[in-house]
Amino acid sequence: MATHDETLRRRASLELLRAEASDELSVLVHERLRAGEDPWEFMEDLPTVDELVVFILRAENIAADGGSRPNAARHYRVLRQIALEYPPLTKAVWRLIGDESPHRRWDAAVRADAS
Repeated sequence: MATHDETLRRRASLELLRAEASDELSVLVHERLRAGEDPWEFMEDLPTVDELVVFILRAENIAADGGSRPNAARHYRVLRQIALEYPPLTKAVWRLIGDESPHRRWDAAVRADAS
């Protein structure tokens, strides 16, 4: 029987995942620009392409687990598994796990601290 961490499977090459994330990010930027937002105000708030790929892979893992929100230990294991499966994403994973003081609104750690 596979554990939740083992359900993380490579669904596509990293290049394809990055291309999808880049497309998604460009849509987000376009929507915010059309809404009249100043790019100097919001660009720093957006995740990087690699961070977005990590979030996509994490979301797939959560969906495979029935959509239940992971606790801190499982969140760490899932992100760590992503780094093992996709070594070029390791820096992005550790930034998301890290002790650095996050300033981005989309960051789960920021939202959890603000609650």
